[in-house]
Amino acid sequence: MLTLFMDKLATPLGDLLLVADEQGNLRSVEWLEFKERMDRLLGLHYGRQGVELREARDPHGLTRALADYFDGNLGIIDTLPTATGGTEFQRQVWAALRTIPCGETLSYGALAQRLGRPGASRAVGAANGANPISIVVPCHRVIGSAGVLTGYAGGVTRKAWLLRHEGASLRQNQQQLNLI
Repeated sequence: MLTLFMDKLATPLGDLLLVADEQGNLRSVEWLEFKERMDRLLGLHYGRQGVELREARDPHGLTRALADYFDGNLGIIDTLPTATGGTEFQRQVWAALRTIPCGETLSYGALAQRLGRPGASRAVGAANGANPISIVVPCHRVIGSAGVLTGYAGGVTRKAWLLRHEGASLRQNQQQLNLI
């Protein structure tokens, strides 16, 4: 049985759940209203050994670190340790996401090319969507090829906020930006 520690953080975008292991690695970061998705992903990744979730206050300082990110210390998420299950391909995609610098975006196709799989943009998109460690493994930095914000499990409004918070230049049409 894998023992994981869960805390909740109030952010400008709503409550965020974070789950850490005993070694101080983030295992999941998810918006409170998507807790069911988080539980499902934890079950998929660690189902064979089982997971016990315990509430904990600021496990290994990770809650404070995420609060610092929302307070403007953007680089702190690059320092946070992560660990996860998933397939080999998913873990490759998630590792590649962490190489996208803060304030920059990349298309699904460009990310697939970085991975040496130029025809795999849909597979990259699926792996991106299955990312269990939102924000820290910055799936929000991946956008559509025409610069359109698509495919963020927390919603496009949050994705736009996170990108603006990080100083990314959003090249969307003004009508879509007005909706966000």
